[in-house]
Amino acid sequence: MTTVHIRVPATSANLGPGYDALGLALSLYDDIDASLADGGGVEVVVTGEGAGELDTGEGHLVVKAMRAAFDRMGTPQPDGIRLRCHNRIPHARGLGSSSAAICAGILAARALSRNGDLTDDEVFALADEMEGHPDNVAPCLAGGLTIAWTQHSGAPRMVKLVPDASIRPVVIVPATRLATETARGLLPKDVPHKDASFNAGRAALLIAALTQRPERALLLAATEDRLHQDYRAPAMRESADLVERLRAVGVPAVVSGAGPTILAFSTSDSQDLIAPEVGNDWHIQLMDVDPVGANVQVPETR
Repeated sequence: MTTVHIRVPATSANLGPGYDALGLALSLYDDIDASLADGGGVEVVVTGEGAGELDTGEGHLVVKAMRAAFDRMGTPQPDGIRLRCHNRIPHARGLGSSSAAICAGILAARALSRNGDLTDDEVFALADEMEGHPDNVAPCLAGGLTIAWTQHSGAPRMVKLVPDASIRPVVIVPATRLATETARGLLPKDVPHKDASFNAGRAALLIAALTQRPERALLLAATEDRLHQDYRAPAMRESADLVERLRAVGVPAVVSGAGPTILAFSTSDSQDLIAPEVGNDWHIQLMDVDPVGANVQVPETR
C-alpha cells in the first residue's frame, strides 16, 4: 500500500478585529499517515490529543473529509482506509483542530487518488464547505497570514501575506474546552454601525502592524475588537479576564478563534509581561508563524 504523510498546522482565526476573515498559521502540527486497502473497512489509530476520545472509524473527521474528496473527484470510494494520526493541536480550544483534520483528509484523498484530481482552489472550496467558514482553512492550507473572503458566487478566496519576522505568536491554552457552536450562538444577528466601522479600521491597521510596523503600541491598538469577543465572554469568563489583564499591561492579546485559548503577539519588549499575568492552570507556548501550511509527502515510485 502507498502511504502518504500529511502535516497540517494549527491556526488562529479572527486575530481580534478580523472576524471570519483573518487567520494565522502556527508552528504546532498534526501528523497523519494515510493509505488505502482493498478491504477491511476503516482503521484509525490516534495518539496525542484526542486519543481515547475520537471516533476510530467512519466518524473520524479525517475519514469524512477523505470520503467527501473522493466523491468530489468522482473517484470510487475505497474499500479500506488506514490512518495513523499523531495529534498535537488541542481540541475545542480555538486553534483550528477541525480545520486541520478536514484539510488533511482532503489532501490525503487527492494524493492517494489514481483516477481523480482537485485543483488547489477546489481543495480550498471543499474544506471551506465542510468547515463552514474560510478563516481557519485558509492559513492551514497556505501558511502565513491570510485574508479570506467569499465571492458573491459563494466561492472562497484568500490572499497570503508574510508577517514581519519579529512577530512571535504566544498561545495560552486553558484546560477547559469550548465548542465553536456554543461561542457562535452568543453572537447577535446585528451589530451597531459604529462597531462595524471600528473593526474595519482596526483590521486594516492590524495588517499594517503585522507586516510592516510590528510595534507593541500599534499592535495593541490594532487588536481591539467590538464584534465578537465581548459577546462571547460569558462562555469563557477566565479567558476574557486574562485578555483584559494582559492588555492592561500592554500585551496585544486576543481570543484565538472561538476560544477559549488566548493568542498574544509577543515583541522583544513584551515577552516578560505575559507570564506574571497567567496562572498555573494555563499552558503557555511561544511559537513561530508557519510559513508554508499543509505539507504532503508522497513516496517516490520506482
